[in-house]
Amino acid sequence: MVEKKKEEGKVRFKLKGQLKLYIQWPAIMALLLMAMNIWIYEIDRNAGLLMLVFVLIYIAMIAVLYFYSKSIIMKDLVEFAAQYGIIQNTLLWELAVPYAILLDDGKALWMNDQFEAILGGKPKGEAYISKYIPELNKSIFPKNPDEKVLMDVYYEDKEYEAELRKISVEGFSEMEPLMEMPKEKEYFIAVYLKDVTNLNKALRENEEQRMVAGLIYIDNYDEVIDSVEEVRQSLLIALVDRKINKYIAKVDGIVKKLENDKYFIAIKKSYFKELEEDKFSLLEDVKNVNIGNGIPATLSIGLGLSSESYAQSYNYARVAIDLALARGGDQAVIKDCRGVTYFGGKREQTSKNTRVKARVKAEALREFITVKDKIFVMGHKLTDVDAFGAAMGIYRAAAALEKRAYIVINEVSASLRPLYELFEKDPDYPEELFLTSAQAIDMADENSMVVVVDTNRPQMTECEELLKKTKTIVVLDHHRQSSDNIDNALLSYIEPYASSACEMVSEVLQYIVDGIKIPKIEASSLYAGIMIDTNNFVNRTGVRTFEAAAFLRRCGADITLVRKLFRDDMESYRAKAEIISSAEVYYNRFAIAKGVNLHIESPTIIGAQAANELLDINEVKASFVLTEYNGRIYVSARSIDEVNVQIIMERLGGGGHMNASGAQFNHTDMDEAVACLKQVIDDMIGGGDI
Repeated sequence: MVEKKKEEGKVRFKLKGQLKLYIQWPAIMALLLMAMNIWIYEIDRNAGLLMLVFVLIYIAMIAVLYFYSKSIIMKDLVEFAAQYGIIQNTLLWELAVPYAILLDDGKALWMNDQFEAILGGKPKGEAYISKYIPELNKSIFPKNPDEKVLMDVYYEDKEYEAELRKISVEGFSEMEPLMEMPKEKEYFIAVYLKDVTNLNKALRENEEQRMVAGLIYIDNYDEVIDSVEEVRQSLLIALVDRKINKYIAKVDGIVKKLENDKYFIAIKKSYFKELEEDKFSLLEDVKNVNIGNGIPATLSIGLGLSSESYAQSYNYARVAIDLALARGGDQAVIKDCRGVTYFGGKREQTSKNTRVKARVKAEALREFITVKDKIFVMGHKLTDVDAFGAAMGIYRAAAALEKRAYIVINEVSASLRPLYELFEKDPDYPEELFLTSAQAIDMADENSMVVVVDTNRPQMTECEELLKKTKTIVVLDHHRQSSDNIDNALLSYIEPYASSACEMVSEVLQYIVDGIKIPKIEASSLYAGIMIDTNNFVNRTGVRTFEAAAFLRRCGADITLVRKLFRDDMESYRAKAEIISSAEVYYNRFAIAKGVNLHIESPTIIGAQAANELLDINEVKASFVLTEYNGRIYVSARSIDEVNVQIIMERLGGGGHMNASGAQFNHTDMDEAVACLKQVIDDMIGGGDI
């Protein structure tokens, strides 16, 4: 019994794998020799007996060696394994890569010397790794054993790339006598850190050395030159050149004059931030150049940043300068892979008296209309009088070219209904003149054409889906272009200086066909659009505005009819008075009013009218009226000349014109909307943007 217990107490070591096979090879050879011995014995008995003696001696030798050496080999193997484990442990401790093992809650179970050196010594007490490196918390630990988490972390003045892996130790609790882990948590989190401080520094330095391409245009070159006497013209341009060269030289850049009013610039990206912080003071510096010129020179700056190639940076710069010009000039636009940023844009663009551009666009529009079977015309959502009048103008252009046009309009507001019903009841117009979005989508095909008026943003159109149904898209708009504009338009006619879309369409109509005949009702619609958008010809009116109005009057526009159509009823008038009475003056120059529970059909229209009337109050530079409609809050923003309300509305996700813009909130919390508007005004005043 005692002997049996002794045998059970012994640990039996057994060889396996390649080592076991290697030890067994002599025995296998012995079997081979025995077979050979039998074959020789059958040939020659004496030779077979002699060989048998040697085979038996060989078997005896390998038996002795096997049983005698086995214990020695096993002992050496155990010693090697122990030494190998010590070597492994030492190497892991002294590994040049910082390495640590964490529990599932982030507690550091073990870490090598390099990891301790990063933390400034061995942690005391319960060392949760997030105590030292907050980014390494259990919320980012990998969830699966084959998952790897890579992230950048910072500790003191060093930057590290951390790699986290989930290591399964199933059965750990059964083998480990000192520590027990729940079966569902039998795993460790292995973390190693890679010091990338110098690498990132080198990458940043390399990135800062990249060149940023840019274009600078003088917006109103011809007008400025014409406003000064001939002997001073060269001096004026020389002063502008000097301002531009000095400003770019200050940031170690280069300037190349391409044409009289165009410059190419290149600067290092490291200096680019200086220009941003300076808010491109060159825009104001050039406007201050005055040697008797009646009109100040204004610049448009377009800069492109691309990490791919210099050619891509230049393409971005071209897009940026086009966007700056389309928004009215006098501003800097920066385009990179993340989006578009605007600076400046505080001054209204100088209106051009020439109508060459209108003629060129009219000829291009005529070519598109003549080759298409169906022309769909649409404005923005909640179609107003300007969008409706412009749409009717395009309808007349198509009719003059003997093509059928349809106007897409989903909802007719109370202010638009009197004008809309004039066309709906007139037997001279087809029954399918006005379509809903669904009807237009069903009718559209590859041979269709879409004309968008009074907006250049796809999400603001009556039917965004219609833009995807056809490749031929034309845009006519007088609002400043934004970064989310309709970018696949084959023809884009955007003039921010124009008073209204109806003014632009009225000019285009004069070049579509010679001697075009515009019916009285259509001429009145176009005239009404100009009148409404200019607030009875007092806002944003230029020479061409009155020329367009004169053309429409010659076509028979009825001023009395227009006035009667847009008179307010008593409820609307009271609602407007209620909005104005709620106005508060913010910063002594911004009027903010609210329209709540107005109980009228079109509160947004009344809000826009109230915003216009608030500008008649002395010292008010800009007005903002917020009204509730269809589960949203709409903002109507108006100004006279000193404040650009468009850039304010863009901060709220809207846009429009420098003196008339709007935005929407997707909720009906009026107090929250007013607070958000005030915060934007505070930020822009603090940043010097307004």
